Amino acid sequence: MIFKSKWLYNGSIVITIAFGLVLIYLVYNAFFIVKNQFINVAGATYVNQVKNDVYVQELALQLTQNCTTSLCEVQQMLDFVTTIPYVVNPSVSRSPQNTVKQNFGDCDDKSNLLISLLHSQGLESYFVLVPQHIFVIVHLNESRLKNKKGLYLNGKKYYILETTAKNSKVGFPLKQPLSNIQGVIEPFKNKALKIETLEYKE
Repeated sequence: MIFKSKWLYNGSIVITIAFGLVLIYLVYNAFFIVKNQFINVAGATYVNQVKNDVYVQELALQLTQNCTTSLCEVQQMLDFVTTIPYVVNPSVSRSPQNTVKQNFGDCDDKSNLLISLLHSQGLESYFVLVPQHIFVIVHLNESRLKNKKGLYLNGKKYYILETTAKNSKVGFPLKQPLSNIQGVIEPFKNKALKIETLEYKE
C-alpha cells in the first residue's frame, strides 16, 4: 500500500472526488453556455450576448421612466442605442454592459444591448439575421403605427428596429429582400422560430 497513513489515504480520495465534481460542473456549464449562446443559421454560427441582469433592468427603467406608452419606451431605448458610435467589432459580440461602457459597437453588440433592454420591459422581440447584418423586430399594438410598414411573421406584425442608423425610428424600412432573411431568433431561448409566412407591408 502506497499510503501508510489512513488519514492521508482518505484525504486523497476526498480530493479526487472533489476534483471530479468540479470537472463535471465545468463541463456542464460549458455545454449550456454553448447551447444558450451559439446558434447555427444558414451555415454560419451566431453568438448572442443577451442579458437580463440588474444592470440591464436598471438601465431600461432609467431610459423609460417618463414614458406612458410602449411606443415611447421602445423609441427611448432605441435612441439610446443608436447614439452609441458604430465601430466594427472583429471579435465575438460583447455584453450590453461592455457595449455601453466602451461606448462603441457593431450591429451584433448594439442589437444585443437593445433586445436585452426590450426583454427587461416585457416587450416581445427577436433578432433577424440577414447576410452580414442583424437587426431587431418588436411587436407593438399601437394605433399610431398602423400606417407604418412592418414585418408580418406568421401573420403577426413586428416593427423593425435598426440599431446602426442614428436617429432611426420604430418601423425602420426593410432594406433587403425578404429572401435574404436567414432566420428569426429568440435569443433568450437561443431558438430559431419556424417561419410559415413572411410578408413586409402596412
